[in-house]
Amino acid sequence: MKTRGTIALWAIAALQAVVAIFFTTCFLLDAIGMEPDFLIWQSHEYQQTVLAIGLNLGVALGWVALRTSLQRARLAEEKMRRCTSEFSIVMSQHFTDWRLTPAERDVAVFLVKGLSTRDIAELRGTSEGTIKAQTNAIYRKAAVTGRTQLLSTFIEDLMDDVLLPEGPQRPAPTKGAKIAAAA
Repeated sequence: MKTRGTIALWAIAALQAVVAIFFTTCFLLDAIGMEPDFLIWQSHEYQQTVLAIGLNLGVALGWVALRTSLQRARLAEEKMRRCTSEFSIVMSQHFTDWRLTPAERDVAVFLVKGLSTRDIAELRGTSEGTIKAQTNAIYRKAAVTGRTQLLSTFIEDLMDDVLLPEGPQRPAPTKGAKIAAAA
């Protein structure tokens, strides 16, 4: 089905190109005062009929393409909004499971966003040593060895939520959540 649709789109595009070339050629020849040989009076109405069909198909195709692209953009925005919301929920749940303090939660969010220790210290108005201590506490509570594992913990859970069906067949909580619950 996709192949036929693609062929139809290319055929309409080709017809549009022929129509554009035909009208441009006729316009230019008329502008310099020459009567084109291919515009014999008997076939002129047939030619215009084919050209009108081509133009109308092009307009219809353009309208469909515009509508489809607007729908896809709207759908992509909605998915991005949901993903952002879900990511925030997953992070918040992990922060609760790991029993992070409010300061550690702030630092963890900045870590996930990719900020450096220096940048986090500046934003929070604390020393880099304090941020390093909070970062180590976050990694210890989350049972990870670094920023990459911390981020992958959230992404894994987010992917599990998206890829696995709802209901009783869902797996037990992730490794990080089990370790935090045992602590």
